[in-house]
Amino acid sequence: MQISLRIPLLVVAFCLVGSVSAGADDTVRSLNFENDILPILTRFGCNTSGCHGKAEGQNGFKLSVFGFDPPGDYLALTQEGRGRRVVPTLPDQSLLLSKASGVVPHGGGVRIDRQSEFYQTLRDWIERGLPFGSPDDPQVVSIAVEPRERQLAVQSKQQLTVAATYSDGRVVDVTRLTKFQSNNEGLAAVDDTGLVTAGEVPGEVAVMASYMGQVDVFRALVPRSEPIANYPDLPEFNFLDGPVYRKLRTLNILPSGPASDADFLRRVSLDVIGTLPTAEASRQFLADDRTDKRRLLVDSLLARPEYADFWALKWADVLRVDRQALGHRRAYEYYQFLRTSVATNKPYDRLCREIVAARGPLSEQPGGSFYKVVTNPGTMASTLSQVFLGVRIECAQCHHHPFDRWSQTDYLGMQAHFTQMAFKTVLGGEVLISNPGAAVTHPRTGQEVFAHPLGTENPTGNPAGDRRQLLAYWMTADDNPWFARNFVNRMWAHFMGRGLVEPIDDMRLTNPPSNPELLDALAKSFVESEYDVKQLVRTICASRVYQTSSTPNDTNRKDDQNYSRALLKRPSAEVLFDAVCQVTGVEEKFAGTPAGYRAVQLWDSQVPHYFLKLFGRPSRVTSCECERTIEPSVAQVLHVLNSPEIQDKLSHDGGRVAQLERDVSDDGVVVDELFLTFFSRYPSLEERTASAAYLKKRPDNRRGAVEDLAWSLLNTVEFVFNH
Repeated sequence: MQISLRIPLLVVAFCLVGSVSAGADDTVRSLNFENDILPILTRFGCNTSGCHGKAEGQNGFKLSVFGFDPPGDYLALTQEGRGRRVVPTLPDQSLLLSKASGVVPHGGGVRIDRQSEFYQTLRDWIERGLPFGSPDDPQVVSIAVEPRERQLAVQSKQQLTVAATYSDGRVVDVTRLTKFQSNNEGLAAVDDTGLVTAGEVPGEVAVMASYMGQVDVFRALVPRSEPIANYPDLPEFNFLDGPVYRKLRTLNILPSGPASDADFLRRVSLDVIGTLPTAEASRQFLADDRTDKRRLLVDSLLARPEYADFWALKWADVLRVDRQALGHRRAYEYYQFLRTSVATNKPYDRLCREIVAARGPLSEQPGGSFYKVVTNPGTMASTLSQVFLGVRIECAQCHHHPFDRWSQTDYLGMQAHFTQMAFKTVLGGEVLISNPGAAVTHPRTGQEVFAHPLGTENPTGNPAGDRRQLLAYWMTADDNPWFARNFVNRMWAHFMGRGLVEPIDDMRLTNPPSNPELLDALAKSFVESEYDVKQLVRTICASRVYQTSSTPNDTNRKDDQNYSRALLKRPSAEVLFDAVCQVTGVEEKFAGTPAGYRAVQLWDSQVPHYFLKLFGRPSRVTSCECERTIEPSVAQVLHVLNSPEIQDKLSHDGGRVAQLERDVSDDGVVVDELFLTFFSRYPSLEERTASAAYLKKRPDNRRGAVEDLAWSLLNTVEFVFNH
């Protein structure tokens, strides 16, 4: 490693100390700041964002996050703080040691025991004159965690060890300096020493090991402790079911039974078009005796205009349809481009290329409006990588990715694809053009970084032509390791309530899929269909796994990872509010929109509405799926219970409840109609009897009683969640 020219000559003299003689025939091993000291600071959290690694440092002492800048950290330790942080003549009086060991007060508490090997290493380094090391010193090239895989019993333990391989071939046990992290604490936790403890929930977990910018993964399978004798043969509707069932068998889990027709109708309607089936549609579907009626239902939903409305809204979130940045007309054109792409079933790879490589007048290439919202070349690179590849590289802008292999060079190589891009104003409007582009230089080395895709080496020059064109075709190539997998994972998460990779836009070596065989099968089918999104929807909805009931059994009650039962899913804010308007029969008039607009048709996320804000509508300031909140809250429950606006819809003279009470005198028929309207099913005998009895008790205020019954149905888990 190059030593910064800012380091004083006196310090350079210290750096050249290669070894210290301890006797005539005894030599002490030389120390290297990057190899021996930075790992200790990282291991004890000194250079994390919660301590001295945050932007402003801590108490006047600042380190680079995760040690990405060794020369800068060396200067901070040896030259700043009036020389008190490290004192070679009196090592134990150095603030680095006295604070970390608790001899003097330290905001971070006692971090390093004075009797530990870590303390001794730091002390030796200080006493020997603070050697920085030589550029020729060996560097860590890889790490390996052992064991690689294990099947763990419930609440059992497994100790991990980590070995680092250096460039000179030396292999060193670095377990005690390694950072560990589980990708699912509910399945298995790991402590600072690498001891993994399995929980009581069955599934598969990955534990990341990280040391000196290198990562490796340990995977553990945790089956239920009770084996299943004579595991039954399970029905497979298509190729997606086999991988799921094979995994469930190894976990000693039985899937739930099939979903009823009513549950399937409601589930698939909300999932595909974001709209509840009407009472009449529910009656027709439940009475239909055709064996392929579920397939026919999916086909009919895909042909409806609500399909384009619903999925255009989802794309508008992640691709940042932002009126405040674009203006009303440009934002609407951008949204219409996305909606038309969905409605015409534009192949997904073509949609990606039309955005990434957009060029020319924005009136003809509305996908280029993305670059009017995201204006920094680095942010363009990280945003499009996250959206279309599911790869998060943003943190590599400043330092090596702490959980993946991406370095600053990788980030800058992606950024260099976008430095040519510029807008030019002409008579007909704005035009997206390609300029020569500014050079991209590495902030630490000063060397130029040329455009290159993730996972490839930095070339000796930039490719000719518009570099975004080359990037777009690399992204959408059939053999791209992330493109198809990212999209099918997003779609699987939408329909199943959980992605094969979670979070769904964080695909990396250290966050492997819970079922790699299934992810590979989905991606392969999607590529072979030539990126046909509607065909992917049909395939998922046709699987037995998707058509599984949400009712748990004794074996899968704790399972929420392996698709042994349907998970309860809170619909998005817009879908849920549209459902409230539909079941009450009272439309909402949104500010600045024509009458009759539904919430899922609101292309502008800034349209003010309390319900939508409360239930997690995103502001579109990032492209992360996490910006949309779907977790329930007490405030949401209280709002549905007490909202005057919802009560006004329930009691509206022109609403469905009032009309039903006026037109139908039979209480039993009223109950049936309400259950079909709210739940897409007929009531059970018990529900019908109890509900009808309640209505009969209120002959003097029958309408109020019907409103009460409707209000109670609207506040059930069955209505508020998709099941």
